[in-house]
Amino acid sequence: MRFPLRSFLAVAAALFAATASAKQTVKIGAALSMTGPAASYGAQQKAGIQAAVDAVNKSGVLKDIVLEAVVEDDASTKEQGLAVFQRFINQTKVSAIIGPTLSNTAFATDPLAQQAKVPVVAVSNTSPKGITDIGEYIWRVSLTEGQVIPGALKTLQAKLGFKTAGVLYGNDDAFTKAGYDVMKATLADLKIKVLGEQTFAKPDRDYNAQLTQLLAQKPDILVVSALIENASGIVSQARQLGWQGPIFGGNGFNNTKLMENAGPAANGVYVGTAWNRTSTDEANQKFLALMKARGGQDPDQFAAQAYTGVLVVAEAIKQAGNKGGRDDIKAGFAKVKDLPTPLGKFSFLPNRDGDHTPAIQVVKDGKFQILQ
Repeated sequence: MRFPLRSFLAVAAALFAATASAKQTVKIGAALSMTGPAASYGAQQKAGIQAAVDAVNKSGVLKDIVLEAVVEDDASTKEQGLAVFQRFINQTKVSAIIGPTLSNTAFATDPLAQQAKVPVVAVSNTSPKGITDIGEYIWRVSLTEGQVIPGALKTLQAKLGFKTAGVLYGNDDAFTKAGYDVMKATLADLKIKVLGEQTFAKPDRDYNAQLTQLLAQKPDILVVSALIENASGIVSQARQLGWQGPIFGGNGFNNTKLMENAGPAANGVYVGTAWNRTSTDEANQKFLALMKARGGQDPDQFAAQAYTGVLVVAEAIKQAGNKGGRDDIKAGFAKVKDLPTPLGKFSFLPNRDGDHTPAIQVVKDGKFQILQ
């Protein structure tokens, strides 16, 4: 007996629909700075998140669960960040939130998520104090300045032998002020004499007055806590004023815009980093290959951390028995242990901060290279 083609197609369509309907979509909200002072970080984070979502979905590791990233612009501001979080929590009904990009914004937005019991994964908030203290639904992948700067400066001092420093930092941002606090404490611990301190604000683009005063003190090294747009200008203007010595930057320097904006002036800049781009670990090599395949983008630490944030959410779902609810994911985070990621084997500390090994980068020949 011949089976009519029309009936066969109808049965096939029904089977396909049944299979598709069996898939559960878990939405992850991503509040990223696509505009504003931190836009260059947000672009890298978006690329990393999208690559990771595609990789997880193609792997089938979550079986009948499909991840979907919902990306919105937090505009590098508290006000826009709050609006985005409210939409994620109440309208989009996401199961977890990645972001926001800046610590300044996170201090305003994360309490909303904590109150609504929506798990948050901070992938670039490095302020040492206050982020995970907001509550048990706030977790962090990005290493804090306190986890990176002290070791980086200690290693760099042993290599370069500097004894004095000039310090410059942004005084209107939680991240840059927190970085300065760690830098100042570390310099004191290392018995490095600070010859002078200067400040600036995010809207500033002329740093000649501050740099002139610092360089007049003839320090051995310049130590700077700044977001990338300010960092690029500071580096360029310091070189224009004749400074040929080393510059050490905080986490805000970890972006390829430094070389794009400052050009050859960026050579000789050192920065502590949460990501060793030269790592031969399989997870890192896979990340690099995926990013290259997706338009040849040169990823930075912010892309690697955002990519890792998605892997951590996926692992939490897996650890929760392939359940993608808000409380399921929060419970699963506590079980993430030695997860292979581009950042290395990743675990959460008891205070919900991330734990993995940092490194030091130096700009050489226009590229970040790991300091050996």
